[in-house]
Amino acid sequence: MNTTFISVEVNQGVMILTLNRPEVLNSFNESMAKETQMALDQAGQDPEIRAVIITGEGRGFCAGQDLQEVLTSETNPTPKPIQKIVEEHYNPIVTKIRELEKPVIAAVNGVAAGAGANLALVCDFVIADESVAFVQAFSKIGLVPDTGGTWILPRLVGMAQATRMMFLGDKVMATEAKSLGMIYDVSENGTALEKSKNLASQLAVQPTKAFGFTKKLLNQSFESNLSQQLQAEALYQAKAGATEDHQEGVAAFLEKRKPHYQGK
Repeated sequence: MNTTFISVEVNQGVMILTLNRPEVLNSFNESMAKETQMALDQAGQDPEIRAVIITGEGRGFCAGQDLQEVLTSETNPTPKPIQKIVEEHYNPIVTKIRELEKPVIAAVNGVAAGAGANLALVCDFVIADESVAFVQAFSKIGLVPDTGGTWILPRLVGMAQATRMMFLGDKVMATEAKSLGMIYDVSENGTALEKSKNLASQLAVQPTKAFGFTKKLLNQSFESNLSQQLQAEALYQAKAGATEDHQEGVAAFLEKRKPHYQGK
């Protein structure tokens, strides 16, 4: 795919999607949002892609929305309404990440603010350099959190901490974020991407279909009662049991060998 504001690399079953507007800390404009959506669609459609990494070029992961795009100016006399930006740019990205039946890792190499912070948090794994700050910056400009923040953050850290972050706009450094259960792991500065590649390589040779079904169950778990969740587990267990990877896993266990999963 031809892109201007992201770069996409696929190697050994892993797609690396790099946000590429480093001069503005990879803040989103409309084109970058649309390109990100297209790349996630590609990841979903290509059976050879079995894990995805999202990272940023340069010294930032993503600083959120490019505010020049929402302000009236000589070069932008009729800016798109902010509701449209949320509905057309960010909501589809969040939906595609959560519905992608493959693991998605955020390799957070620098500041993650506003929509950029929440983009990372809705991924399945977040690995951040130790100097990274996560900032719910919305209140600083009189806005409410978007990009799934009000859905994911209370589930990760609880209501009290989520409220603190969103009302006060505090910087949450990577080490604190890990201690709160907000992210998966912290890496030495400059190594988040490499550590994410190692994790993605492990995930890309595992039973991809089972991961996808597990992700669906996790997505619905907070909205289901116990009875509904038990029924859903039974349904997806049946689906997982019909996969080639399940058959391979059982055969490998019985033959006392390492399984060779194909993501089928």
